[in-house]
Amino acid sequence: MESKLIIIRGNSGSGKSTTAENLQSHLGRGTLLVSQDVVRRDMLKVQDRAGNLSIDLIRQIAEYGKGKCEFVIVEGILYKSLYGAMLKKLIQFYNQQQTYTYYFDLPFEETVIRHNSSAKKTEFGEEALRSWWKPNDYLGVAGETVLTNVLSENDVLKLILHQLQK
Repeated sequence: MESKLIIIRGNSGSGKSTTAENLQSHLGRGTLLVSQDVVRRDMLKVQDRAGNLSIDLIRQIAEYGKGKCEFVIVEGILYKSLYGAMLKKLIQFYNQQQTYTYYFDLPFEETVIRHNSSAKKTEFGEEALRSWWKPNDYLGVAGETVLTNVLSENDVLKLILHQLQK
């Protein structure tokens, strides 16, 4: 089986998790979703800093899916400074032609609006969002698609599904 790797990154509150979950639902059974929050916060309970254990575990889980799952989705803030080298290795592992990379590039104000309409709104507020905010954190790989606030949640899903069919 030839697997496709889908990387969805962006600031907190931008819509990454929602997009990844909707995409997994649409793509169906056997689609592996590797969420940075689940691995880092729930499984390992580690801080998001250089060398944290989640970096290698995310890579290992995503690599496991190659050849076993048609689609492997890696989703999270995934700061380039901390996760960029690992993500680039994953892209090489999967082959650039089988990798689809997306970055949510939204204004801070839009991420606050989106966050306040999400289930996570009670977990943290605008001050935390601002402290994590890192604009223009592009991975800088060939084919990276920038998603802006011009696109609705449904538009983003349609765009990704269309690109996967090419």
